[in-house]
Amino acid sequence: MKIIYNRWIPFRGFLAINLFGVLFVRGSGDDVTSTLINHERIHTAQMRELGFVPFYIFYCFEWLFRLTRTGNAYRNISFEREAYANESNQDYLGSRRKLAMWRHT
Repeated sequence: MKIIYNRWIPFRGFLAINLFGVLFVRGSGDDVTSTLINHERIHTAQMRELGFVPFYIFYCFEWLFRLTRTGNAYRNISFEREAYANESNQDYLGSRRKLAMWRHT
């Protein structure tokens, strides 16, 4: 995964964002951990599986839907649920099943 350290992306208050399989990290990246990188690699696998544009469409629509429900809309997105549930397992991507994000709905 390519990592780009910069001062502008993502917005202030966020550490990192994965855009089309490239991880943008705000600042020097001192807070970047192997867990964060694995979390973002899981998102990259999701993007490749669905296609980059469909991934973002599904992600945005699900976030909007989750806003109408109780709980944290961001944390309840199926893509995030899969990534958070498996971010500490460095071997996860080797055994990840197809469309695994929708097993976390």
